[in-house]
Amino acid sequence: MSLGNVMIFGDSYSTFAGYIPEGYAVYYSGKRETPPDVSDVTKTWWHQVISETGSTLVQNNSWSGSTICYTGYDTTDRSKSSSFIYRFNKLVDDGFFKQNKIDTLFIFGGTNDSWCKAPVGQLQFSDWTHDSLFFVLPAICHFLYRVKTELPDTNIICLINNGINPEIIKAMKTACDYYGVKNIVFDHIDKVNGHPTEQGMKDIKNQIIENL
Repeated sequence: MSLGNVMIFGDSYSTFAGYIPEGYAVYYSGKRETPPDVSDVTKTWWHQVISETGSTLVQNNSWSGSTICYTGYDTTDRSKSSSFIYRFNKLVDDGFFKQNKIDTLFIFGGTNDSWCKAPVGQLQFSDWTHDSLFFVLPAICHFLYRVKTELPDTNIICLINNGINPEIIKAMKTACDYYGVKNIVFDHIDKVNGHPTEQGMKDIKNQIIENL
């Protein structure tokens, strides 16, 4: 079952050196001095999914350490400019989606929103302000709204990590249901230092394939 033209929108879990836009922070490289690392790109979850479904990667827009919301690990504008919201809006403004047909979009975020202890806030499905997007739950709703609005014919699949703030997991599922976005909540991923090992990447891939 081909997923067609695939795009990845993620954080460190989905990075690999040489396969994300220039200037984006990378976690996996096959050359990390501290575990975990993934020996080559074919061991990443997304490469395995694309290979096993005979699909085509259009872009992997993943930035290590990035949050969905505007709050990050520091108080500089870098947190905002690396956010999922900012990156998606920039692609829209640049005409990326007019030039590239995306059949399937995988969204894999929320981990850093949990880890950096960004303010959670409340689910908010309309009337967002700039300030509200520094809160996790309004930002998740806004991001999914933007994606659905800009890509109405795209199969959107939201991947939800295990082991993060349960309130964020629950809210992501609720927001996905509200916007009609398929979601997959992982029940097990082999990890070291909070990041998938090669086995963990296979765990992610297997659960995606099972749910497809």
